[in-house]
Amino acid sequence: MKKYSMVVKKIMFVCHGNICRSPMAEVIFKDLAKKQGMADRFLVASSATSTEEIWNGIGSPVYPPAKAELERHGLSCDGKRAVQLQKSDYGKYDLFIGMDSANLRDMYRVCGGGFAEKMSLLMDHTEGLHQPDRYGKSPYRCRTCRRCH
Repeated sequence: MKKYSMVVKKIMFVCHGNICRSPMAEVIFKDLAKKQGMADRFLVASSATSTEEIWNGIGSPVYPPAKAELERHGLSCDGKRAVQLQKSDYGKYDLFIGMDSANLRDMYRVCGGGFAEKMSLLMDHTEGLHQPDRYGKSPYRCRTCRRCH
């Protein structure tokens, strides 16, 4: 009997600093895929369009209110640190999902041309749900980001 390899979809969630929205999206997506028995069909990561949360090559951990909100729902982002989107990522991932239009603009800038078929906004995959930046906001604001789960 011939074995067929399963096609793995590689998805990169992207936000400005990679400490709040995109790591939350990464963790939530992984959890949803696992609950559907599809975890082995996806390779999921997240990154930043800026270096604001990366110093001397070391990224900041997930924003504490975002981390607390994930933990409130039994999800862990332990060990996740901010990383910057690289032009080379464009060849490694099938889909890039930006959290807002500024992220999408910056994703185009980082990755260069030919991006239309691989890059989109989170709200393109939801019912119009927009994810504004929650950094520096109250923990309640992080909860509203989590509601997509």
